Amino acid sequence: MEGVLGLLKLRVKRGINLAVRDTKTSDPYLVACLDSQKTKTKVIKGNCNPMWNDELTLTMKDPKAPIHIAVYDKDKFSNDDSMGMAEIDVKPYIECLRMGLNYNNLPNGTKLERVHPKKNNYLADQSCIVWENGKIVQDMVLRLRDVECGEVVIQIELVPLPGRKLHV
Repeated sequence: MEGVLGLLKLRVKRGINLAVRDTKTSDPYLVACLDSQKTKTKVIKGNCNPMWNDELTLTMKDPKAPIHIAVYDKDKFSNDDSMGMAEIDVKPYIECLRMGLNYNNLPNGTKLERVHPKKNNYLADQSCIVWENGKIVQDMVLRLRDVECGEVVIQIELVPLPGRKLHV
């Protein structure tokens, strides 16, 4: 685990109004990439509003590297169709972790930081970094690009490895 800062838990909750790629619906799945790693959710058949509720895990080496997200429609007899893509900028989240404050005294649900949608991020709405059940998590709704419609709801959490420093 040389050079690994921690384990990034990506909770892929659901898709909203995803693009139709088959006759009347799609069979979506989500792929997450970080550095050279790649992981994906299960396929949800015949649903443009899938409830994945999958937890994907990636190892984080570079706290500046974005997480690349792509959604595809699973096809049996041809290449899978693209249903959009997005990126997660983890820098605001890492910055909250780096503060190194003792959050244990904070009430559950305390908002540590707000990240607003901008032209250079994929957020559909304000995203909050929150102290929740003894952990720092960030919930977000990402608007997919390179597609006519669609959003994905995701939560991130970094579990730092003991003794590793986070530098942004």
